Amino acid sequence: MRLLLLLDLAVLALLVYCLIDCIQTDSAAVRNLPKPLWLVLIVLVPLVGGIGWLFAGRPERGVAPTGRSSRSPFRGTGSTSARPPAPLGPDDDPDFLRQMRSIDAEHERTLEQWERDLRDRERRLRGGEDEPPADGTPTDGSTPSGGPR
Repeated sequence: MRLLLLLDLAVLALLVYCLIDCIQTDSAAVRNLPKPLWLVLIVLVPLVGGIGWLFAGRPERGVAPTGRSSRSPFRGTGSTSARPPAPLGPDDDPDFLRQMRSIDAEHERTLEQWERDLRDRERRLRGGEDEPPADGTPTDGSTPSGGPR
């Protein structure tokens, strides 16, 4: 009984693997039968269709439809693409970094303007004093923390 359950689980795992692999495979790379027919075979006859896909339908390992190697440029030589690889993350993307620098500069300018406005308001509130006290104590008699004395 357990053996049958184990075999059923193995067939189900084969079905899921082959179905996902077939769906993700480029139609031009599929061998011997058209991709939709392989999908129908895998779903309707899971054991035979799955094994058939693995041995007869799946593209050969390392060979693209053009006959060149399909290995990634990160795994070694034989890249099929003449363009450089896309940036891996935002920190590697020069456009993203340039945009972040411009946003940072804009934020700095805004912050400096707010600080100037705050100093001007403080000066007006103190009645024309040029500088606030150097020790940071307020001139209105309250404690620096705003709490009771």
